[in-house]
Amino acid sequence: MPLQIRGAHAALARRIFAAALTLIVAIGVCLATQDNTSASIRAARTQRLNATIQNVYTDGYQRMKHDELVAARDAQDRTIDNIYTAVNPYGTDTTALYVYFTTEDAATVRYTVHADGYPDYSAQPAKDSAASTRHEFLVMGLVPGVSNTVTLTIDGPDGDSDTRTLTVNGPKLLGEEDVRLEASVPMDDDTVTALGQGLFAIIGNESNEQDFTPLYDANGVIRAEIPLVDYRWDRLLEDKANGLVWYTANSNMLVALDTVGRAARILSIGERFSIHHDIALDENGDIVALATANNTADKSEMDRVIRIDAHTGKVRELVNLSLMFAQYKAKTKRVGYGGSDATWDWIHVNTIQLTADGGALLSSRETSTIIKIDDIEGTPKLGYMIGTPAVWRGTPWEQSHLTKVGDFPDSGGQHSITVVRDPSLPDGQYYLYMFDNNLGKSETRPGFDWAAAIKGVNTVDSLDAVESSGATSQFRRYLVDENARTYREVKQFDVPYSPYVSSVQELGDGRVLVDSGMQGVFGVYDESGSLLGQYKVKLTGAFGLVYRVYDYDMAAFFLG
Repeated sequence: MPLQIRGAHAALARRIFAAALTLIVAIGVCLATQDNTSASIRAARTQRLNATIQNVYTDGYQRMKHDELVAARDAQDRTIDNIYTAVNPYGTDTTALYVYFTTEDAATVRYTVHADGYPDYSAQPAKDSAASTRHEFLVMGLVPGVSNTVTLTIDGPDGDSDTRTLTVNGPKLLGEEDVRLEASVPMDDDTVTALGQGLFAIIGNESNEQDFTPLYDANGVIRAEIPLVDYRWDRLLEDKANGLVWYTANSNMLVALDTVGRAARILSIGERFSIHHDIALDENGDIVALATANNTADKSEMDRVIRIDAHTGKVRELVNLSLMFAQYKAKTKRVGYGGSDATWDWIHVNTIQLTADGGALLSSRETSTIIKIDDIEGTPKLGYMIGTPAVWRGTPWEQSHLTKVGDFPDSGGQHSITVVRDPSLPDGQYYLYMFDNNLGKSETRPGFDWAAAIKGVNTVDSLDAVESSGATSQFRRYLVDENARTYREVKQFDVPYSPYVSSVQELGDGRVLVDSGMQGVFGVYDESGSLLGQYKVKLTGAFGLVYRVYDYDMAAFFLG
């Protein structure tokens, strides 16, 4: 009997186990099906959204939306008591509010955006910084997903003021950015004031789904969401002469917005080149860009400079670094961006800065070298190099480096170099600052001894691996003297380590904005290098990084 009971229990146990296994499998299949279904839904949504955004960046769409706006706006007399508004009429900024009205007397306008639970945001439209009877501008800064109260203050010629209040539901963000960023350090009102009145553009937090550039105020609240076809902004170019701001909507498209957010110019550069990493505006208002030449025989990448006509989109190659430095290139291993040998990322230029003498400064990550090219739009030739000469040993350019004055380490894999023209300096002298990643590593020079070449440089590109070592990156500022062919360090301080990407920007009064991109933090430091305030960005996408963070005051465009 006991044996029979044990056997019955065993049989029951087997049936229970089998049933449980069947249930687990069923649940697993169900969950997998749900995951697949969810992924399919998200993919379909992304596809629809991308198609919509591609349509936004067409001349036909912009003309259609402009005609619709003008017809609706002008159908009635738009006075201070009948103000016309439209949320994101041109599709170029999700949370922007277009405003139009007229006044009998010339006046200026300023506004405040209020949303419960968020700090107020105040600004003056650039077009209304001078008195006028016609008022047409963008209110930037609706808080998404909640009710916003926009108070317009109209200042008359005799010092009298009038106000009007608009209630607007903030539209839902198209992307998945945080509405308010998390502060990494305690932030009080004085700290927020010290961060400035501009907007922080989070550039290159690439998504696996759809890319946007969000802009945040000093309180960490999102005030704009700029949709992109793909890729990222490299930076915003302010063409004040023509009242335009330029950015890359993808690697083959440049867009210029006017002061009410209309895409006034949309340039497709064709398939010969792809823009990467950086753009600049020359003295003629044309765009000079870093580029990869597509369909070359050896698939080299990130080694060209091109000029794009700002009216026609016509492209001319200015510099082919593969030809200029062919002997150095021959010393490198064929490895592309991301480690594949399908392309050849032998120099990896990540920044371009145009200089007052018609030249350009290029930042090469792979060689940890800053390269000056003279006469870049005429007959380009090498002006000088800054960095460790050891990288160029055995080539004709080993002796092309400026002389370092002082005892400080060379930069390692630097990003975001910036030229500062100071009128107090004589001709031939200027300041140059950068985010020094402090990484000595080159995929295309695997045998090069970076530790021997650059004192104290870190040679590990994993954040986890260096966490215990306390590795840091640096902000560095040089004084360059082309006449004496020297450079010396005039300022430096440590910042959170980021082996790749990242940016710095001087904001005035000695303050410096620093993005440590691979950690997803950006903050403002005072003149002594002490941190004033810092925010954490939620990292997305396969790479998990923020390429750059720049502060834009939007003066002469959206904000006064």
